[in-house]
Amino acid sequence: MRVAFVGKGGSGKTTLSALFTRHLARSGAPVLAIDGDINQHLAEALGHDEDHLDAPPLGAHLPQIKEYLRGTNPRIASREAMIKTTPPGRGSRLLRLLGDDALHARHVRRVGDVPLMVTGEFDESDLGVACYHSKLGGVELYLNHLVDGPGEYVVVDMTAGADAFASGLFTRFDITFLVAEPTRKGVSVYRQYRDHAREFGIRIAVIGNKVTGEDDLLFLKEQVGDDLLTHLVHSPWVRAAEQGRAEGGLDTLEPHNRHALTILRETVDAHPRDWPALHRHAVEFHLRNARAWADEATGLDLAAQVDPEFVPGPTALT
Repeated sequence: MRVAFVGKGGSGKTTLSALFTRHLARSGAPVLAIDGDINQHLAEALGHDEDHLDAPPLGAHLPQIKEYLRGTNPRIASREAMIKTTPPGRGSRLLRLLGDDALHARHVRRVGDVPLMVTGEFDESDLGVACYHSKLGGVELYLNHLVDGPGEYVVVDMTAGADAFASGLFTRFDITFLVAEPTRKGVSVYRQYRDHAREFGIRIAVIGNKVTGEDDLLFLKEQVGDDLLTHLVHSPWVRAAEQGRAEGGLDTLEPHNRHALTILRETVDAHPRDWPALHRHAVEFHLRNARAWADEATGLDLAAQVDPEFVPGPTALT
């Protein structure tokens, strides 16, 4: 299952992404964390305490990723003809979660018990000539070509705010958890996300964060209604972890907050993957990009990259 964490900057979405990923890993479930935020702090939230993470960023290796994933697909003439939305077809190289392949071997590094991939930072060389969502193309291509199964999890810490809608990446998930503080600013992103998600049938659920009492909880219920799934209370454990002095792992996280993580996993597991819908969204956004800019940029009719005979899901592996 594929899970995205979104929210206003400072809402705690990176912290929640890390907590949930560690919760899954602690249970023994196969899980991969991906840092897709312009501020790359997920490794730190997972417990990495060194200056540098030796993980080649996806965003810096897009040509190689495209070359690998296009495989022998006859509809994709070259890696230059492949854009971030190009969907898989017959001949494409499909991936199993954390499989024994070149892409995972190059880009995955472990932080504690959690395998992690990163998109890479937005640096000075990008200023004025690129947008961060071009780096996220590696994540979109990865998810488009991933055939993950039941009980397997990909958790992506997304960009803050409504920037998550700047590409079709927001349709690549089985559920999106929106982290909201009990403030008017905290729920403003929720309203934007709710309206866009409904248009495409994307499942969202709100996680209240930094809740300090009944007034905070009542505010969230009034603002988001039935979309409020659960909430986390103010956490001395999280603060200690952020200061590098938490001990005992998740076993010592506050009981209410541990229970909230359990609710998140139960919610994820309650809805099986809809492979046709996932692929339909991929094709739709590919055609949108082709018409908007990519046909002109490549000089090709990129609609021809859509393989009408391709059947998404586990059967594609055979």
